[in-house]
Amino acid sequence: MLYIMRHGKTDWNELHKLQGRTDIPLNEKGREMAEQVREECAEIGFDVCYTSPLIRARETAQIALDGLGVPIITDDRLVEMCFGKYEGSENAADIPGSPIKTFFEEPEKYKGAEGAETFEELFARTGEFIEEVIKPELSQNKNVLIVGHGAMNSSIICQIKQKKLDKFWEAGIPNCKLIRLI
Repeated sequence: MLYIMRHGKTDWNELHKLQGRTDIPLNEKGREMAEQVREECAEIGFDVCYTSPLIRARETAQIALDGLGVPIITDDRLVEMCFGKYEGSENAADIPGSPIKTFFEEPEKYKGAEGAETFEELFARTGEFIEEVIKPELSQNKNVLIVGHGAMNSSIICQIKQKKLDKFWEAGIPNCKLIRLI
């Protein structure tokens, strides 16, 4: 079975700052969230965990799986989407005419922002990861966990569930909530 989980809270989550690829660590609340999900992870019995290289995702995986003997493998294709010059912006989605507003409200119309990744680029790298890593693991009946980020996780959900881009944010992706995909 395939599960996906977003990292625990960070200070930037609390401040409503757009993180993207900026490498922000978990805060105490985020660490507590990861500890709270450990029991659920133990009940599932994961065979392997793949995580983003960013510290907030890696630390979430390490805390949630601590003592469970689950290998944690970092894959660069699971890094969060890049938001270019908008990374670190507070409430960027509230700025009228902002490409980030379009990104969150009408993702099917988003064309990228200055220095930012496009949906096509995001879907290409996560799609490659699904084909090369996830499908072979699932064909061996393994329980697989992916620990990542809001946009990156949404791209995997859209591809696995065959959702169109206008439904990109439909899954929600709260911090540290395990979501079973397959």
